[in-house]
Amino acid sequence: MAFATTSIRSVHIAPLDIPLFEPFGISGGAQAAANNVLVTLELADGTVGYGEGAPLPAYNGETQAQTLRVLEGARHWLEGYVVKDWRWLAHEFRGRGGAWCGSAQCAFEIALLDALTKQARQPMGKFFGGAGTGLETDMTVTTGTPAQAAENARAIRQRGIRMIKVKVGGKLGPAHDLERIYAIHDVAPDSPLILDGNAGVSRAAASELVRGLKARGITPALLEQWLAKDDLAGARSLAEESGWLVCADESVTSADDARRVVAERAGGAINIKIMKAGLAAALDIAAVAKAANFELMIGGNVESILAMTMSACFAAGQGGFRFADLDTPFFLAENPFEGGYAITGGQISIAHITAGHGVTPKK
Repeated sequence: MAFATTSIRSVHIAPLDIPLFEPFGISGGAQAAANNVLVTLELADGTVGYGEGAPLPAYNGETQAQTLRVLEGARHWLEGYVVKDWRWLAHEFRGRGGAWCGSAQCAFEIALLDALTKQARQPMGKFFGGAGTGLETDMTVTTGTPAQAAENARAIRQRGIRMIKVKVGGKLGPAHDLERIYAIHDVAPDSPLILDGNAGVSRAAASELVRGLKARGITPALLEQWLAKDDLAGARSLAEESGWLVCADESVTSADDARRVVAERAGGAINIKIMKAGLAAALDIAAVAKAANFELMIGGNVESILAMTMSACFAAGQGGFRFADLDTPFFLAENPFEGGYAITGGQISIAHITAGHGVTPKK
């Protein structure tokens, strides 16, 4: 009887298109809207779990159409399987999915775990270990002009957010990025800065950025994936040249990737994004990083409060995450959901969530 109530009755997949206040720009390009995907998974007893996929073409090439296609392809075999076997189901989804798509994998796993923990009346943070209920998030200054960067930094500080993430890299070069960083530092001199290149900075440009920052006495809190994802030797050299903490993001989508980063000493931190490969993979990556005494960061793509709350539950529940970049709900012009993490300034709390991730579509 228990198996009957925990089996999957149906899976529904739909586009989730949310406008942004302005395009979200990274080194690989800009996105004008969050073209995401919503998964609704119902169990035999009527329990419903919700998952979100957030493909970001400028980040890793994944698209909404690809995410929808992979998820639709899974519907024919999922019915009747038991949601308690979520890690086996995650493995099956990966194996049967055809072309790999991390955002589809993640959306499916979020919906599975939301249904599982709702049925058990267990908060998602407790499911992931219950180590804590809070995180401090940064907020991002996307690509743009120095004047826009200064204006955005002021607005971030007015929100009560202390830590600022700055997108760097791209076609305009390091001199432009330095002017933007200087402008931010001038208006928010006490804000820790995370400088994120999204694998769009060359070795030469990285050295120019380091020299320019040191000339102005600016010490970033973190250099996040400046160099190409396969340039682990370059990441190691960047950490040695700068003396600053270097973080792998695009370089790590699996535990094997994390082990390579550790073995190559390619920095000292790893950014875990559940959207890269799903939650089972995220757990494995976190275990590798913790065993190596690497710092941990939790991040995401351009996601709504649903996926961002899932990431907050993952990181707070696991514990040990020094950095959090869970700010994209601030960039969305609409919120189609109810519930989710609570935030005051940059302080995120999941303490109020009583079951699942606590996010449901508005009626």
